[in-house]
Amino acid sequence: MFFNPGHRGPLGFRELLRWRLTGRPELWPKHVDDVLRANFPDRTGTGEFAITAVGHATFLIQINGLNLLTDPVWSERASPFHWIGPRRVRQPGIPWERLPRIDAVLISHSHFDHLDLATLRALHGRFDPIFVTGLGNGALLASRGMARSTELDWWQETTLADGAVRVTFVPARHWSNRGDGRHNTTLWGGFVIKGGGLTAYFAGDSGWFSGFATIRERCGTPEIALLPIGAYEPRWFHSAMHMNPEEAVRAHLDVGARRSLGGHFGVWQLTDEGIDEPIRALTEAREKLGVSAEAFRAPAFGETVFSG
Repeated sequence: MFFNPGHRGPLGFRELLRWRLTGRPELWPKHVDDVLRANFPDRTGTGEFAITAVGHATFLIQINGLNLLTDPVWSERASPFHWIGPRRVRQPGIPWERLPRIDAVLISHSHFDHLDLATLRALHGRFDPIFVTGLGNGALLASRGMARSTELDWWQETTLADGAVRVTFVPARHWSNRGDGRHNTTLWGGFVIKGGGLTAYFAGDSGWFSGFATIRERCGTPEIALLPIGAYEPRWFHSAMHMNPEEAVRAHLDVGARRSLGGHFGVWQLTDEGIDEPIRALTEAREKLGVSAEAFRAPAFGETVFSG
């Protein structure tokens, strides 16, 4: 059983029921059309990176010649079922057929909007990437025919492509389950990715915690951080597991990132805030905390950000 040292975990079933019965979710559109740019390279060179926002927690990270995906979900629903559960309002920022060859997949934790077995099986069949994840998740992957995985505890690391890229699994304030009644039996976290003198940080899913500063102290300051800014209302229920935009800006400052991109918003309605509220609140938080729009912004879906 895993836990968040020094922090309470998420609230229980009684509080979940209270939220579901009393919450007033904002109305989301049924569909949003995005103009996809899709101008990423096949691969980056030594000492270069490109990061493309696919949507929610899925990013294509191209660093030092390798292509990595974080928490890939191309399925229609963030759910174990095809017929029920949160449904996409916008399509992935990279169409499936446009994906470059994927060398590794980083899976932050086991929730359905982050670990989607249908997408992982499709990636396995198409590219046979290595899967890197937290303790306990490898058994689930292996049970679906994906035995080529590496499990990590917090602060453990692995190397890819004979050391071209080094990946460290770092703490997050969150939890795990797969809807089977077994809570926190697999580990959650984020990833620090280093290659060619560059450092990227993918936070996964997290409430705010003092560990962001510890990540900076132990892993150095990243050139770019990918931080969640959505799925946070109401705060009385979600603050233990999801940051709001102001807390995300504080996390940006804590990790010392040169620049940050927001994620975890605008794809599935998982909580009560409106579809555009995270972007509006991010602008307000930047102004409050003295952070420029160039330093922390929400990318367009399908937008690629290059090093430099």
